[in-house]
Amino acid sequence: MIGELATQETHDAIDGAPTPSANAFLAGHEDIRAFLARAYRTGKMHHALLFEGPRGVGKATLAFHLAGHMLSHADSAQAPADIASPDFGKPLFRQIAGGTHPAILHVDRPLDQKSGKFKTGITVEEIRRVTHFLTRTSHDGAWRIVIVDPADDMNRNAANALLKTLEEPPARALFILISHSAGRLLPTIRSRCQTLQFKPLERAAMQRALAAIGPGIGFDTSDGEGAAALIERSEGSVRKAALLIAHGGLEIAQTTDAILETAHFDLPKAQALAAAIGGREAEIQYDLFFDHVLQRIADRARRHAGEGAVVLANAWSAFWDRVRREAIETQAFNLDKKQAVLILLEKTQRAFQNGIR
Repeated sequence: MIGELATQETHDAIDGAPTPSANAFLAGHEDIRAFLARAYRTGKMHHALLFEGPRGVGKATLAFHLAGHMLSHADSAQAPADIASPDFGKPLFRQIAGGTHPAILHVDRPLDQKSGKFKTGITVEEIRRVTHFLTRTSHDGAWRIVIVDPADDMNRNAANALLKTLEEPPARALFILISHSAGRLLPTIRSRCQTLQFKPLERAAMQRALAAIGPGIGFDTSDGEGAAALIERSEGSVRKAALLIAHGGLEIAQTTDAILETAHFDLPKAQALAAAIGGREAEIQYDLFFDHVLQRIADRARRHAGEGAVVLANAWSAFWDRVRREAIETQAFNLDKKQAVLILLEKTQRAFQNGIR
């Protein structure tokens, strides 16, 4: 059924994986789902919800499930005690999946018509659509639901424009802000939202999620060893698992680890990896590589912190921060990615083998 839906195009879609608006499956977060169902049923739903947590754990999917739940049960007192999976055989849910339901506005990075690519952030023009959407009178008194995904991508002008609406929300309007890095949100926006903390998915939930999405993205769910390795590297994120499958992330991680764990820097292997992930058409692979290196460095910092070696933990944390800044600068200034990969591999391998200096 999912494959037949006309789904809403998003900036972070993965081939073969359903978008949040068209995803019937959601693993984990039973406590949050129960809380939201109870809040709606008892008439205690806050006007602005902040779904905060790691990327790819189901925040946006639950936002659309909640929207469908509320629109399916106009009389909140008669709504069921749990949020059921969407039924895409019904027109309401097919409209939600296609981004055409008149009571839901999904604010995402807009598509640049000139370049054919999605913009890097959410602009004030997108937030002005929210104002227009909310000023329209609902023909049947239904809820109007605004989903900003992710709210972290709003520039300052956009954030200030949204803040004005949050300060004086219209009746029967619900805002759901998706945040992967809530520190980037204005404190004044956070203060006007009820925050719900999403955690990485546990192993059992990840196994269920892989069973659900695996066939669509070409993953052999019968490969127990492969699934275990994938779950280990996914950090409780279904999105990261899908990216690892679809873009060779496991192979990138394995090659990176082999270079970092070798006593002498393997320049030919490093050059081959840099060539594979440093090209213009390999942006996702490049991001997966940097994410993996940052994860390995963070693991070192956490290990030393757990051992009580505060000085070493701080040194590795500072190293992590430098690597992250360099990755951002490489992207921002369009620097040579192949060279950036080689430099990072060499300095990280040296740190792994000889310690931070």
